[in-house]
Order: sequence, then structure tokens, then C-alpha cells
Amino acid sequence: MDSFSALMLGLLQGLTEFLPISSSGHLVLAEWLLGIESQDLAFVVFVHFGTMLATLTAFRREVARMLLAGGRFAVRRATWADPDLRLLVFIIVGTIPAALVGLLFEERIEAIFSSPLTVSGMLLLTGLILWFTRYLKAGARAIGWRETIAVGCAQALAILPGISRSGATISTALYGKVNKAAAVEFSFLLALPAILGATLLQVLDLFQTPPAAETYVPLVLGTLTAYLSGYGAILLLLRAVRKGKLYLFSFYCWAVGLLAALWFLLS
Repeated sequence: MDSFSALMLGLLQGLTEFLPISSSGHLVLAEWLLGIESQDLAFVVFVHFGTMLATLTAFRREVARMLLAGGRFAVRRATWADPDLRLLVFIIVGTIPAALVGLLFEERIEAIFSSPLTVSGMLLLTGLILWFTRYLKAGARAIGWRETIAVGCAQALAILPGISRSGATISTALYGKVNKAAAVEFSFLLALPAILGATLLQVLDLFQTPPAAETYVPLVLGTLTAYLSGYGAILLLLRAVRKGKLYLFSFYCWAVGLLAALWFLLS
């Protein structure tokens, strides 16, 4: 992979990983429309690491507080009254639905739902999910058990190519009248275990086939681009949700979904 391709793919990964437009859906459509083959393992590992770093950078204070609360709990100095400990527990519990679906059904789901026409339909559905957030009144509820389970199930649903993870989880929280800032924060913190788990699994495979020395520069460029574009995408989405403009991304999802469906049906 040359440096320019690494920059472009890193940019695409960073933007689609966090903006509510479905990274998996874009990958399926790119492979079909442009004949792009799946990225090599080393590149996948490195750009996922870049997006994970972007999340950690954007929410470094929240992550640090959760880890400290976990440490305090381990030495019996934190109770359920500690909001950071509750958030840590909710993140762990909210990860379970997607982890179970991924481990048990991911290969079947990808085999059944990874056709371009199905992905187009899922993008149209994502657009609808985002559009109806336009009519929601601002909520003030904090994340609790009910919201954790609902958002966790939304993240599991987003394993379907074309369903945006961030779009589904943030919208679900907003439909549950969760405070806007808390909805975005919980969505992105919930992504950390998923990204970390996927990266670790890929790293284990990468040890079997380490990258060649000449690929180091493209790998670093791709990682840096994924990090910077991912961080920018997080800030953009935070701003959009706080201003009640999440629905604007529905136009993009509808446009891509309709164009891809027409191309598929007419080709």
C-alpha cells in the first residue's frame, strides 16, 4: 500500500467510524462499486488503534475518572453512589449485547446482510432513525439500567452493515430522554471496549504475519490520519448533537443508500 492510499483510507476510517453514516456499510459499498479489496490485516489493526486513541483523547477525563473509580472500588473505597463507578459498570454491561451477537452471529450476519442492496436499505433505515431525532425535546435524564440495556442492544443491532453504531446508540439514548451530552459521551465510551477487543484479536493474528519493513511509513500515516480525522469527527458530532442537528446526517445516509440501490438495480 502506498502512502497516498494509506492517507485516504485512514481518513475514511476515522470519519466513518464516528460520524453516524456506517463505516461497515461504506466498506461493503466501496468494495462493490470501486472494486476495492478488504484492507490488509496490519492496516486494519493500525487504523483501529488510531480511532481508539481518538476516543481516548476526546474523553480522557471521563476514562481516567472511571478507571480511578474502579480502583477505589477494588480497595473498597467506592460505592454505588459514585457516578464514575456507575458509569464504568454501565459501560461494561452495555457492551455485553454486542459482544454476544458478535461472537455468536457476526459471520452469519455478514454473509446474509452484506449485499449492496441490503446495505442500501440499512443506510435508509439509519437515515430514518436520525431524522426522527429532529422532533425530540431535550431530555435531562442520566444513564441508568434501562438506558444502558437499550443503548447496548442498539450497538448490537449496528453489527448489521449499513446501520451506524454511533447513530443508533446516540439516537436510542435521545429517544430515552437522556441528556444530550450524556448520550454522546456514553455512546463513544461504549465504543471503546468494542474497538479495543477487535484490535486485540487482530493483533494476535498480526503476530503470525508481521508487516514488512517497507509498509511502516504507510501504516504510520494511516494511523495518524485515522486519529486526527476520528478526533475531528467526534468533535463535529458532539457539536451537532448539542445543537439538535443530528438529523442532518440523515440526508447523507439517504443519498448514499438511494444512489447505491439504483446503481445495483440498474447494473
